[in-house]
Amino acid sequence: MIDFLKESTFAVNEVITKAWQVTKRNYFSIATLCFLMFLTSNASNMMAFFLNDVSRGLSILMATMFIVIYFTISLSLFRYIFHLLDDEEHDVSIVSTIPTRQQIIRFLIATFYFSLCIVVVGIIFYPLLLILDPLLKFLVSLGWVDDFTTTGTIVTNICVGMAIIAIFITFVRISFFPFFIIDKNESPFRSIKFSLAITKGNFTKILLLLLVLGGFQLIYWFLGYMQWPIIAFFVNILSSFIIVPLSIVSLTIAYRKMMTEYTGDNEPDIIHNLI
Repeated sequence: MIDFLKESTFAVNEVITKAWQVTKRNYFSIATLCFLMFLTSNASNMMAFFLNDVSRGLSILMATMFIVIYFTISLSLFRYIFHLLDDEEHDVSIVSTIPTRQQIIRFLIATFYFSLCIVVVGIIFYPLLLILDPLLKFLVSLGWVDDFTTTGTIVTNICVGMAIIAIFITFVRISFFPFFIIDKNESPFRSIKFSLAITKGNFTKILLLLLVLGGFQLIYWFLGYMQWPIIAFFVNILSSFIIVPLSIVSLTIAYRKMMTEYTGDNEPDIIHNLI
């Protein structure tokens, strides 16, 4: 089914250059969908806050409804960008990019799998603490470790740091699953497996792409830390209206490039694509 897949690789500069061209030509339509996502997200938070005192059940219901709307707009944005990449000569209305009900359901199920994967990766590192605790006590009894409390704190922080790094790597590796649902109409679990498959060997490039695109956010946090609110405000505005649309287009193009150059199996397994 995916005969065109070849070995995955892509150049970060090519992705950003192409993304800038697509974003510049279709800025208002892309920015409109991004703005709708922004409004939906904030409206959901406000509605849940005001309805929480009235009825918790109604608050949860409204929050769920806004989440579904937010995801629908997100998937519509992906479909719109795919159209721009595949057929730049013909215009398409935003309404025609609304995902099908099946795609929305598959996305919600895949999101649950996605969250479950993140939780499992975090839990994997917890037994390390159970193993290291008696080991430290044994080392203290031998006199090799003088301060059990300080050493235990250091070991705990190391385990937590390792868990955070593992969670971040897992997050990046499987975060391309929505593209498979929208572009290839894949099932939830297969979309997770294909995301692992195409990102194998490309993590460094994806990380570099995220660092370049997230540079403005890092600058914003730095300016906030330095207590320069006015400059931070303008940087945040620039990031929201320029960098966010550019980032979404860039990730979509990165997915398309990795898919075009991937030569893995049509039924990739998880074990062989973890590393």
